[in-house]
Amino acid sequence: MRYYLLAALSASFLALQGCSPTLNWRDVRTDQTPLTALFPCKPDQVVRTVSLGAKDVAMTMLGCDAGDATFTVTYADMRDAANPGAALDQWKRTTLGNMRVGSASELPFPIKGASVSPQPVRVEVRGVRPDGTAVAMHAVWFASGTQVFQAAVHADSVSAAVAESFFAGLRLQ
Repeated sequence: MRYYLLAALSASFLALQGCSPTLNWRDVRTDQTPLTALFPCKPDQVVRTVSLGAKDVAMTMLGCDAGDATFTVTYADMRDAANPGAALDQWKRTTLGNMRVGSASELPFPIKGASVSPQPVRVEVRGVRPDGTAVAMHAVWFASGTQVFQAAVHADSVSAAVAESFFAGLRLQ
């Protein structure tokens, strides 16, 4: 009798573990933008002023950690639709420079509703964290009107399937 009780408890415990997935995907709508993102965890939000495109702008970052990876969506409103490409280019160069990435190949990133100029792009790189440890990053940069966006996954090793799920969940309304 005791054996069956122990077996039943073990089976129940294993079943409950299956009910708490590492990646618990949810739609998250960003404030004051047309973007909805599919996050694998509940993101925290932080806002800070940064210099981007020769002006100071409020940059908002939504981010969380799940499955040994960090997922972020960051955006800023340039308030001037004249040249979001320069801001995105500076943002990309700064990000890759901070990671000490020499060069990165870019691929087009299709996202319905994004501005076609500048063209949305995706990069997959290996670099280093501020503490000197290795990190992989899959990231996309795009614009919509006067707003510029970056979505990224950082980890020791980024799963292509997880990155695809995260990026496929980016939608502009």
